[in-house]
Amino acid sequence: MKRVLFYLGVFAVVAAVVYFTVQATGRSDKSASRRGSGGAVAVAVEVAPVQKKDMADEGRFTGSLLPRSRFVVAPKVAGRLNKLACDVGDTVSRGQVLAEIEDEEFVQDVAQAEADLAIARANLTESMAMLDIGRREFERVKAMRQQKVSSEAEVDAAQAQYKSREAKTEVSKAQVLQKEAALKTSRIRLSYTKIQALWDETTPTRLVGERFQDVGAMLSANTPILSLLDIRMVIAVVEVVERDYFRIHVGQEALITTGALPGQTFRGKVVRMAPALDTETRQARVEIEIPNPDFLLKPGMFVQTQIQFSQHPNVLAVPASAIVSREGAKGVFLIDGEARKAVLTKVKTGITQGDFVEIASPTLAGDVVTMGHHLLEDGSPVLIAGAEAEKPSGRKEAK
Repeated sequence: MKRVLFYLGVFAVVAAVVYFTVQATGRSDKSASRRGSGGAVAVAVEVAPVQKKDMADEGRFTGSLLPRSRFVVAPKVAGRLNKLACDVGDTVSRGQVLAEIEDEEFVQDVAQAEADLAIARANLTESMAMLDIGRREFERVKAMRQQKVSSEAEVDAAQAQYKSREAKTEVSKAQVLQKEAALKTSRIRLSYTKIQALWDETTPTRLVGERFQDVGAMLSANTPILSLLDIRMVIAVVEVVERDYFRIHVGQEALITTGALPGQTFRGKVVRMAPALDTETRQARVEIEIPNPDFLLKPGMFVQTQIQFSQHPNVLAVPASAIVSREGAKGVFLIDGEARKAVLTKVKTGITQGDFVEIASPTLAGDVVTMGHHLLEDGSPVLIAGAEAEKPSGRKEAK
């Protein structure tokens, strides 16, 4: 029995030695497959081909939308708001009455002015009649003086009375003009109780953007009631840094997108640029005018704008992830297909568009490393992900 146990123990030890030997051999084979001819460990990398692309130098900016024009409707006279003919979102026409102020006092003012004018005209009629009497009396006294019937003192008295009545007539005429002006003013103030939508003739209609008052409110002159917007055109306002400021000019086209309307792109043009940069932000205001015939774009929306500065057609480009920095210089790792090595090549880059970078020099061809280059040095052996074909095991099945 003891002999059987002894042989079983020896067999277990031999089996364990064989097992660990096989495992060690497998690891050695795998490790060897990852080493180059010099014994260096090969690095697993991903690659992408150098491409020819049309590249554009673009600036991307964010901003907000404003209406092309906005103004506040307010009364010119004080009073109670008696009527409001529109509300937020309504379309109003040029000349339309939007609101009315209580007008009883203004109607009375007109009536008073009309009465004052009637009195002034009556006084003028009386003055003109008295002037005519004075003129005839003066002429009669002068004729009698020529016949030596009246004295010189009587002539002077008649002349003075005539001049006095002539002056009173001029005063009466001036009073009539004064009362006519007062009546006109009263009528104008009465017309101010009907508040109209008035603007230039650029657009026939506008939208009510805000309402500030309710019917029945007591208003003083110039108290805001409504705001009116013109959004057939909207303005995208963006802030640009000085580096981009000098690459933008009036008339330049821009593409506008907004997260509120995914998949839709709007075209606009730069219409105004601030002549100076803000001393605190070091940015300048740029305004882009965008046609908005369907009123899809609304004031206050957050937008992204894209302005193209220049275009480089059919240039060499690589993925931005392929660019590395070594010793203060930019470069890429080109794949040497025969030696299965990564060759560090210094490059001069151009513009960046999306995920690609233009290679201005030198002329490149082949594949560049896009992932795993942080483990690479010039000449490092590589294993290209997805490019290693499965190799046959070299073993034949026993029949």
